[in-house]
Amino acid sequence: MEFRKINIWYISSLLISLVVATPILTVFSSFFETTGNYSLILKNTFLYDYIYNSLILLIGVLFLTFIIGVGCAYLVSFYNFPGVNFFKWSLILSFAVPAYIYAYSLTAFFENYGTAFSILKNLFGEGNYNSHIPKFDGMIGAIISISFSLFGYVYVLTRTSFHYQSQNLIELGKNLGFSKKRSFFKIILPSARPAIVAGLSLVAMETLSDFGSVSFFGISTFTTGIYNAWISFDDLTLANRLSFYLLIFILGLFVLENFSRKKAQYHSPSKGGFKSKSVINLSGYKSFLAFSFCMLVLTISFLFPVLQMLYWTVLFPKHLADLDLVDLFSNTVILVLLSSCLLIALAFISNYGNRVSKSKFLEALTTFSISGYAIPGVILAVAFISFISWFDNYILGQGGIKPIFIGSILGLVLVYFIRFYSLASNGIKSGYLKINYSIDEGAYLLGYSKFKTFKNIHVPYLKNSILLIGILLAIEIIKELPITLIMRPFNFETFATKAYIYASQDLLEAAAAPSLFLIIIASFFILITSKYILKD
Repeated sequence: MEFRKINIWYISSLLISLVVATPILTVFSSFFETTGNYSLILKNTFLYDYIYNSLILLIGVLFLTFIIGVGCAYLVSFYNFPGVNFFKWSLILSFAVPAYIYAYSLTAFFENYGTAFSILKNLFGEGNYNSHIPKFDGMIGAIISISFSLFGYVYVLTRTSFHYQSQNLIELGKNLGFSKKRSFFKIILPSARPAIVAGLSLVAMETLSDFGSVSFFGISTFTTGIYNAWISFDDLTLANRLSFYLLIFILGLFVLENFSRKKAQYHSPSKGGFKSKSVINLSGYKSFLAFSFCMLVLTISFLFPVLQMLYWTVLFPKHLADLDLVDLFSNTVILVLLSSCLLIALAFISNYGNRVSKSKFLEALTTFSISGYAIPGVILAVAFISFISWFDNYILGQGGIKPIFIGSILGLVLVYFIRFYSLASNGIKSGYLKINYSIDEGAYLLGYSKFKTFKNIHVPYLKNSILLIGILLAIEIIKELPITLIMRPFNFETFATKAYIYASQDLLEAAAAPSLFLIIIASFFILITSKYILKD
């Protein structure tokens, strides 16, 4: 009986990991399939544009997010200046602004006769201001939009690393005669490398998977190519082939970084113990410069898009009146609740199955399955559709299951599940690492079954982790665009899809209201989350 119970947990965990891994395997298998004539045309025309544009976009975004994220993290971690406690949490509000909404704001402000023109006209009267207003479109606009939307990944992880750096290292630099500048580049920055690389890796994945902003600026990247191959040319195999190339490119980045690290170690030595670092009080012009830099980043990354969207919403109240807020809000809440509950429940079962079975194979399969987070949403959506179509045609023989999974809430929630399973699984796993196995053994000695131990001990112990994961999932799902755009039922709109549809029709004024509500909702969740992820 006990063996059977263990098997139930093992089989449940195995099935969950297989479901998550299936679309990922579909992407890999596409390399061996034959494609249509469009594949040859693409190879001779746009493929090199996809590669070139993706590389330029990636390099530009990584450079800008590194400067902004590390710069802000360093200032708020090592120095004390007016407003430092405010900036510690407010700088992560940039997470609430998706790159595609930032792109709308950037265009609306700097376009001919846009917001910048109106401001100059009201201040100085009539004039030919358009010729002097810079235009941030194309590649430059995409780099700026994505960078100011994603630098928070680098900021949060780097700030955590800086916070736990020992004063011993800094004092060692002083004893060696290092200046503050040299200590930063020789000691502080290198010791924070794992955190910085982790943040930049997340930025790289999000940049390569971005669809909304590059599509808005008309830049041909892998994600737009995948979308066009499926939507415009109805070639699922080619879409999967392009997905395979992009996935190999992403994995190549990880391998390159790991190889560059070789055997370097970054942990602090235990000898001498951990000594909390002392914060330097800034005054005079240095204090002003630190405050100005952080304020500038906050203004550009969060206040600028919010005020721009608010300006359009107030200026054109008709678009707000035409918006079915109740319908959009209820659709968004339905997706968040269904997806979050499914993700947290199955992540719990999978992690507990790993814990009680202690299977190396199951652990390896789980590790592979959570790589879905590294795969762009547009790839997962296309891979999911490919698998359902193959299963329906060749296994069931036109069984008619496509309408159940494609263009339905069920299909949309399942692709969300695959996309964000890593976030839920890693969150639960990090909580489980704090529960000693002796607690489980003690429960078994008291007569608790596996299920009773799970329900009465593990779930209550991890309730804070559940809350945090639920909030993080809500933020991601609210902002998610390509999966929702591809998988949603007919006439099913969220704030994200409504804003995108208006913007794609060049109706930026109409896109302002749904964009503003999306930012407000996401900001609310981020403010709740900040008490957890930025705790000292």
